[in-house]
Amino acid sequence: MTEETTRVAALTEAAYKGPALEVDREFYGRIGEDTTGRTLVESFEIPIRSGVAWEVPAGHVCRLLTVDGPQVGDLNIWNRHNPRERFWAARTRQLQAAHVTRFDRLWSTLPYLRPLVTITGDTLESYGVDSEGGRVHDTLGTRCDPYVNRMLTGEDFDYHCHSNLTRAVRPFGLTEFDVHDVLNVFQCTGLNDEDKYFMKTCPAQVGDYFEMFAEMDVLMALSTCPGGDLSVPMWGDGAHDPVEVCRPIGVEIYRIDDALLAGWSTPSLPEYAGGHALQERPWS
Repeated sequence: MTEETTRVAALTEAAYKGPALEVDREFYGRIGEDTTGRTLVESFEIPIRSGVAWEVPAGHVCRLLTVDGPQVGDLNIWNRHNPRERFWAARTRQLQAAHVTRFDRLWSTLPYLRPLVTITGDTLESYGVDSEGGRVHDTLGTRCDPYVNRMLTGEDFDYHCHSNLTRAVRPFGLTEFDVHDVLNVFQCTGLNDEDKYFMKTCPAQVGDYFEMFAEMDVLMALSTCPGGDLSVPMWGDGAHDPVEVCRPIGVEIYRIDDALLAGWSTPSLPEYAGGHALQERPWS
């Protein structure tokens, strides 16, 4: 390790060290592992190339699972009572990682800045980093959308993840403007030697799951990506409709026993007063 690399590593550790980012692994470990302390309250499947939105009460667990084989899902999350507070992919990428797994948290936008959910289960956690630098569950890329599709192909297609999410949230009073950058669940991605984003075939198998503990009442929406398991290119050389590799994703919601939730409460808002230096400068 060079002197410069050591210095950067030390600065990074100093910048992100502190109780605000510490996670009670014993508590969240119990939530994820003690399946006798939970009760299934709802389950459904999201068909191929579609989107569904649903509520998860605070203190409940939501599990996303591959029911028929590999399939990528694009996830949005909002505070159920205030949709302006929603998942912030960029800050999550900084505070946690570009690819998230068990014990990582998905953070909300300013001025709220608190965990919406904490990841309590991930059967692909052991995937790690493959030979090409690919990892799973990324915050690097965003949802596919009909605007880029039109720009690249000259054709309209109304079942991209952005469109699926837009339709999914309409029953909850939200619109296209509420749809935001996603967590790409089960998706394998990375950056190549030219620092360009790449996607690989989804490594999930039947029964793999990704599980989140709701830190507050949340609204979730998931699109089953029209690219399916991403084994077929949607643009460029060799591109064709990959409908044959599209599969549903299952959703399960569990109520957690009160005994397991002892001592837990919804994260508080940041203590910043919100003046943004509009008042007189203290050093003037």
